[in-house]
Amino acid sequence: MSIEEREVLSKEEVRAKLLQPDVISGSEILLRCLLLEEVECIFGYPGGAVLNIYDAMYGFANINHILTRHEQGAIHAADGYARASGKVGVCIATSGPGATNLVTGIATAFMDSVPLVVITGNVATNFIGTDAFQEADITGITMPITKHNYLVRNVEDLPRVIKEAFYIASTGRKGPVLIDIPKDVSANKIPFHHVDKVDIRGYNPTVMPNKLQVNKLIQAIEQAESPVILAGGGVVYADAQEELLEFVEKTQIPITTTLLGLSGFSSAHPLWMGMPGMHGTYTANMALQNCDLLIGIGARFDDRVTMKLSAFAPKAKIAHIDVDPAEIGKNVKTAIPCVGDVKTVLAVANQTAKKAKSEAWIKHIDQLKAEKPLRYIKSDSELKPQYVIEMLSDTTNGEAFVTTDVGQHQMWVAQYYKFKNPRSMITSGGLGTMGFGFPSAIGAQMAHKGRLVISVNGDGGMQMCAQELAICAIHNIPVKIVVINNQVLGMVRQWQEIIYDNRYSHIDLSGSPDFVKLAEAYGVKGLRATTNEEAQQAWQEALATDGPVLIDFQVRKDENVFPMVTAGSAIDEMIMGDSE
Repeated sequence: MSIEEREVLSKEEVRAKLLQPDVISGSEILLRCLLLEEVECIFGYPGGAVLNIYDAMYGFANINHILTRHEQGAIHAADGYARASGKVGVCIATSGPGATNLVTGIATAFMDSVPLVVITGNVATNFIGTDAFQEADITGITMPITKHNYLVRNVEDLPRVIKEAFYIASTGRKGPVLIDIPKDVSANKIPFHHVDKVDIRGYNPTVMPNKLQVNKLIQAIEQAESPVILAGGGVVYADAQEELLEFVEKTQIPITTTLLGLSGFSSAHPLWMGMPGMHGTYTANMALQNCDLLIGIGARFDDRVTMKLSAFAPKAKIAHIDVDPAEIGKNVKTAIPCVGDVKTVLAVANQTAKKAKSEAWIKHIDQLKAEKPLRYIKSDSELKPQYVIEMLSDTTNGEAFVTTDVGQHQMWVAQYYKFKNPRSMITSGGLGTMGFGFPSAIGAQMAHKGRLVISVNGDGGMQMCAQELAICAIHNIPVKIVVINNQVLGMVRQWQEIIYDNRYSHIDLSGSPDFVKLAEAYGVKGLRATTNEEAQQAWQEALATDGPVLIDFQVRKDENVFPMVTAGSAIDEMIMGDSE
């Protein structure tokens, strides 16, 4: 159903056309429902089981589909779109290997609570269970890594299933929902009837908190002398940055933000202490270990934050605000549980929140910041990766959308890029997925076409989804692609140096391609820098270029990320490295 008059029709008139009770196929039902859900962009890769859907797209002028070069690129792009926009990301793949190629991306989104609707094709219903060509039980495979999933056996169920999928993905603790559509279901025709309301028995996420628990939190703040706030990705996903800022301003409690929470609170604020945990700041880790009240907000107290759990925050009474009741008390003993939407809970708390007795504590925190800030040994003769990240931060004033891959460069971004705006830090936190950084930047750029998007990658992760350079070239998606190239699997090398007594096993990436030539082969401008001066010149040229640019920043392989807390150690047992 092509609505060629879309530009002259009002939104209501377009919707009215989509709602017409025409006799249409399951494929067109799917596309209509996606438009009615106001989906702006679909990332996908066709194949036999979804050919009916792609055939229906041929007549749908309103569907904006980006053909990625790998299914993993499609789902990471949808993930980046969702994180950057706050909307539900959508991707599509065929049955069998097409669907299984999505599994890593689904698990990535599930671990980080990212709202996705993942659409897969399947063999016709009469072939299910026969080991037909390209058949895979994708609903069974993904059951542990989706918030919910569906195998649609009847075309009549499609409108309801799609409506429910978007609702489930985007409410409560957000997450990916998979819809598996057999080929005959996508072909069968029925009169279209849109489903407006969702009624799912047993699914009723808690939004409003128990006010008695909120009152206990306020009382605990009034009694505390050394309180700390630990804010996580839940603040970002709930769009609660304004409520969090108000809460911090009213209570005057120092705050640390997890890797996924980094853009939920401005790094320029004087009460911000940086990121905690394995590669956290000295100030944040020491504050957590010495606080008498720890308020977790949309954070799940994962092992990279707590490290040795039995030694974590030993002096603290712990309060925990989270939309998912299963997270409260899961890892740390919680004295004050506040179940509810983070934005709503903070809004309720702000009604009575008052300044804590924290003047001496804040003075102590400021002293820690001054004594042991993040630092590295600077050099005029060689290019340091920390210098590159600082340059990116300074030249963008901390206002770009930054996606990262996984490894040392990810930690350097977390340490040295000073994020100011919500949703601007996009990274794979819980699963630590290499290959995520670059395609997620494509999705972020599609969500914010007029904004600067920087993709920071290692030379290892860049090669896992480098084929998506084609998408940037074809569609002129102006992502600025940064490769921190140390010719080695850097984080693995660092662990082998520090923990495994310099036994370097299978980490050499010296056979990697010339990234400049690789970019140019795809039609993307490529630049290289080996010194501070070259780095500045290349980056300014990239910023002045309208389209995509890849910059190969060549750094030495033996640079480490510090501070570092090794496994089995408490978070105040930090290796400070160059700053010791």
